[in-house]
Amino acid sequence: MAPQPIVILGGFLISPEAYAPMAERLEQLAGQPVRLVAVSKLDWLLTVFAFGWARILDRVQQVALDLARDSPTGRVTLIGHSSGGIMLRLFLDDAPFEGRRYDGKALADGLVMLGSPHTALKATVLRQMVQRRLPGAAFADRVRYVSVAGDLELAAATPLARRLAPTAYRNSTGDANDRGDGLVPVASALLEGSTPVVLPGVAHGGAFGPVWYGSPEVVERWWGVL
Repeated sequence: MAPQPIVILGGFLISPEAYAPMAERLEQLAGQPVRLVAVSKLDWLLTVFAFGWARILDRVQQVALDLARDSPTGRVTLIGHSSGGIMLRLFLDDAPFEGRRYDGKALADGLVMLGSPHTALKATVLRQMVQRRLPGAAFADRVRYVSVAGDLELAAATPLARRLAPTAYRNSTGDANDRGDGLVPVASALLEGSTPVVLPGVAHGGAFGPVWYGSPEVVERWWGVL
């Protein structure tokens, strides 16, 4: 993929500071501007409602438009962590959502999804909506989709991950002993039709293990696929 600016949408309730090392390493690797979409904890709490998704996607669109204007390709690369990856799938669509038409595929030709729970037995209503409306890599003819899954040994994980993982895995795949990043099973994170990347020893976030998708050395591993 040609060098171009990068837009990052983080995950549910994760502080912006957590993404600073990722953004810095991506800027070094791509040689292009990297912007994190500003999302507060209140913004994330409102995502139980469709209008809460629209509030965040409005910001994604503005950041993408700003960066695309000075992009050498006229486009950007999108990176979504956890819930952010699912929301960016919806951003690519040109069908109406909450009175808006985003059509992000006109601005972005690459989408990297880090530990995003694409499928789950107990998915939220809005996540189910995305899967019904845009199954798999729906715009693969125009956008390169890359899904990244961590495969973490729970013995090396934090106490929080060891406590949450069995229930989280069971709610996603029905198997409490599944493989995953401490929160999202590998099978749930790999979107059908995308380029799959499985990273041994990588946790969902810093609260789940010492090395996660945003750790600079891990960023190099999944960015290299592009």
